[in-house]
Amino acid sequence: MDLYPAIDIRDGGAVRLTQGDFDRQSEYGDPVALAGRFASGGAPWLHVVDLDAARSGLPVNRSTVLAIARAVDVPVETGGGVRKVDDVAELLEGGVARVILGTAALDDPDLVHQATSAYPGRVALGLDYRRVPDGRAEVAIRGWREGSGRTVGDLLDEVAGTGLAAVIVTSIERDGMLTGPDLDGLVAVLNSTDVPVIASGGVGSVADIEALCALEVVVDGGPPRRLLGAITGKALVDGRMTVQEGMAACARSV
Repeated sequence: MDLYPAIDIRDGGAVRLTQGDFDRQSEYGDPVALAGRFASGGAPWLHVVDLDAARSGLPVNRSTVLAIARAVDVPVETGGGVRKVDDVAELLEGGVARVILGTAALDDPDLVHQATSAYPGRVALGLDYRRVPDGRAEVAIRGWREGSGRTVGDLLDEVAGTGLAAVIVTSIERDGMLTGPDLDGLVAVLNSTDVPVIASGGVGSVADIEALCALEVVVDGGPPRRLLGAITGKALVDGRMTVQEGMAACARSV
């Protein structure tokens, strides 16, 4: 399992939100400098999100995202405001390794097919969810401001066979809370798809990384399925864990 240090960008700066709430924000300076620190620490990937674009659909911080991709020697995946194939092309041809589709994939399911056909192995789907009263994992859209009325399971069924490189699953209630990931929810996802899964939300310690590394499911007697990666942001910038410690925990799981 790979560690994906996270950099969220708002108004040109690196920030962390709590449960996706733009009124509960902590600031961490220059996102390009932060990317350099994570890369220097040995991170195998960086996970970069344009928060302004996720809400508005406009590429507000795209120049900063592309500057990060040019500044580091590790692959960068990015999402936020990717609404059409031209956005995918601009990012991938500008140096980003993998583009994440979110809201647009729900609004325009054909976009997933178009993007994965044009750029095989370089397009991921982001599914950010909240638990609704009946326990279902409802996917949120437009910067987590709206519920979609559809579940993680619904969307996984819809994108089966599209050639996605990964699906990134974020528990909104746990995001930025440092209280541990939604292990049960991730097990359900691993049981529901053969697309590689990256976990996000709640990682607050090395022990959480170890717990994610240990997740394993076997479906219909097939080979074990495990997580491709784990995203963590606040735990790193708040000093609860270093990139090196997170990487060591991932290595111990091999």
